Amino acid sequence: MKDILRLVRKNVIQMKPYSSARDLWSGGILLDANENPFPPVQALNGINGLNRYPDPKQTALRKAVSEKLGVRPEKLFFGVGSDEIIDLLIRIFCYPGKDEIIINEPTYGMYRVAADFNDVTVKNVMPDDDFQPDADAVIKAAGINTKLIFLCSPNNPTGNLLAKDRVEQIISSTDAIVVIDEAYIDFTPRDTFLPLLEKYNNLVIMRTFSKAMGLAGIRLGYCAAAEEIINLLFKVKAPYNINTLTSQAALEAMSDSGFFESAVSMITSERNSLSEFLRSLPVIEKVYPSDANYILIRSRISKEIFSALIDAGIVIRDRSNQPKLENCLRITVGSPEENQKLKEVLKKL
Repeated sequence: MKDILRLVRKNVIQMKPYSSARDLWSGGILLDANENPFPPVQALNGINGLNRYPDPKQTALRKAVSEKLGVRPEKLFFGVGSDEIIDLLIRIFCYPGKDEIIINEPTYGMYRVAADFNDVTVKNVMPDDDFQPDADAVIKAAGINTKLIFLCSPNNPTGNLLAKDRVEQIISSTDAIVVIDEAYIDFTPRDTFLPLLEKYNNLVIMRTFSKAMGLAGIRLGYCAAAEEIINLLFKVKAPYNINTLTSQAALEAMSDSGFFESAVSMITSERNSLSEFLRSLPVIEKVYPSDANYILIRSRISKEIFSALIDAGIVIRDRSNQPKLENCLRITVGSPEENQKLKEVLKKL
């Protein structure tokens, strides 16, 4: 096992976390937090207790996800989307103006944004032509000031799963914390890296309720990691970072497994159908394989495609500004009706 605390900023180790009223007591006659003792006359969607601060220990959420994933509650932490977790990890482990992270662009943009905001250097180690990490190059690039390595599987925006042997080589061969972003793993759950948590304590796996769970509006993400990393996240987070409405919405969604399974099945079916259609179009040079809920395409007339879709009221993402993605567009898989409208526009090009 790696010495995780050796990587942590000294002031984080020494700091005393804010102690909220609900850290100490969550039941009884609560006269300790200056709350209004009178809840709204009409509860929002049947949710009571909104006059009280939410549970800072995230107990119900941790229990529910623990049962779903088979990961102990003590190894789980919830954030305001995965973005909060990314930011907290950088603030915990990286000294501004001194330390660095490694990313593999093209990938999710928030790793770089969070590092830039915290004045942390970003090293981009380019993946190979199949968008797989160059494990040897990553290991070589990781120096004494490399505190975090961010990987995304399936990768956004390319859609591919990362090779397990390469990822494990990186985890085992570096002292840095390796963060694997599994935001889209629900579309291919057999390929998760979760089993490696029992083997490596320098591994963090992030997930979100924004994609397959269909709850982007509630802003909820979580991570699984060694308890020492989870304890650090709880130490530096805002006292009540996950509100009651968000928690209740997530718990209700997890109780409706039928909707989740149906939605994932529909999206993957539509993705396969849409990919086949896109391959049939002469104007599209390449349709990249996808294990997520989006498809990356390359076309010499990408700008014309983008403009034509905008004119038809259909919005996709131009990813041409990322390394290796010249003339590339990313299309999110929509409903059957939305995908049909997309096809009708593309047929005319």
